[in-house]
Amino acid sequence: MTDRYQQFTQSSLGRQLTKRLGLPQPTPLRRYQPGEPLLTGPVLIGGNGKLCDAIGNTLREIGAAAHKDPATGERYAALVFDATGIENSEQLRSLYDFFSASIKQVDRCGRVIVLGTQPESLSDPRAATAQRALEGFTRTAGKELKRGATSQLVYVADGGEGALGSTLRFLLSGKSAYVSGQVIRIGAAKVPATDWEKPLADKVALVTGASRGIGASIAETLARDGAHVVCLDVPAQGGELAEVANRVGGSTLQLDITAEDAPAKLAEHFDERHGGLDIVVHNAGITRDKTIGRMTAAQWESVIAVNLSSQERINAKLLGEGSPLNEGGRIVCVSSMSGIAGNVGQGNYATSKAGVIGHVQSHAPLAAEKGATINAVAPGFIETKMTATIPLFVREAGRRMNSMSQGGLPVDVAETIAWYANPASSGVNGNVVRVCGQSLLGA
Repeated sequence: MTDRYQQFTQSSLGRQLTKRLGLPQPTPLRRYQPGEPLLTGPVLIGGNGKLCDAIGNTLREIGAAAHKDPATGERYAALVFDATGIENSEQLRSLYDFFSASIKQVDRCGRVIVLGTQPESLSDPRAATAQRALEGFTRTAGKELKRGATSQLVYVADGGEGALGSTLRFLLSGKSAYVSGQVIRIGAAKVPATDWEKPLADKVALVTGASRGIGASIAETLARDGAHVVCLDVPAQGGELAEVANRVGGSTLQLDITAEDAPAKLAEHFDERHGGLDIVVHNAGITRDKTIGRMTAAQWESVIAVNLSSQERINAKLLGEGSPLNEGGRIVCVSSMSGIAGNVGQGNYATSKAGVIGHVQSHAPLAAEKGATINAVAPGFIETKMTATIPLFVREAGRRMNSMSQGGLPVDVAETIAWYANPASSGVNGNVVRVCGQSLLGA
């Protein structure tokens, strides 16, 4: 769907008028294109913690120039600060000193990344306090940055240093174009050797609700990264489902995921046809919007059944006995900003999507025991056929009420899911990442 306001702001007249009136000036975002470098300029590194070597190794692998001191007049593709050495509130001054001198040098669609230690893992209360303070700084930086730049905080547990590479690559690149103001946790993990061009080669992925919109984009992105994608949807969507599967070189599975025997049928299908399953993306979802006082029991139950209960039942099979999920499996659940901030007329939908977040967080330890991971994405305003039907003023509010002043694209959700699915993301478990351009609503 075309954002005509954004197009207008890119014209000479539009730039002048919107600047004079103090209106949003959304910058076209830099999104990843296969074959392009992950970064288009140098990276300025600051801080003095335990992750300096891991940061340097990743930058060398992607061919990025690293600077230790800011150069006058230089524009930086990214600023990366290792704050793991900060042990008290006084030492937070080093964070200010670095960024106050360099943040104005962040280039168009640049990146700010702060790396810290998970506060809950620290026994010293002052150190835990200082590390928790990093969240306020990075979220503020995301709201102050302009021209499509983003800001993130990554907490790395002891033993997670070697698992940082996948997350750094994602956050530094155009794959994270619509992700900002997020807090990501990386746990201790062993990382297998990874082909960064085709990280999902020889993997089998299931994407539910794959016949259109975000689901189709997820299928395309996982296939780009080398996976064989099994595209699932209800039989009524069979024609569109086949088109998506043919486009990505995958296969189809027509199934109602709310059916009592759906988990057993899925297990049987992947055991017999594919010898197992590596990636599951729970994308299928519906809306039946009404205010709480006007909502029927059927509207409530149908949304909960599709958006939440089906995921619970399928994941119980995937993380239980006789599971088709292979070692190193990845489960990704699609939540929503509605599940974080709520939304008028979506009591059923917001409940189901908040439940998805609870499901991911409560099942992360079980997934780890099985050698798997489970994570969630929470999209904000994404440009789809569904959002195109929203009334004009509501649609414009959705687009502008975030730090990017624009809506995201289905590929932004898909790229985040592909990062979760990467075998090198083995330390990323139990996370909920908003793909919302740092929405002004919600935490």
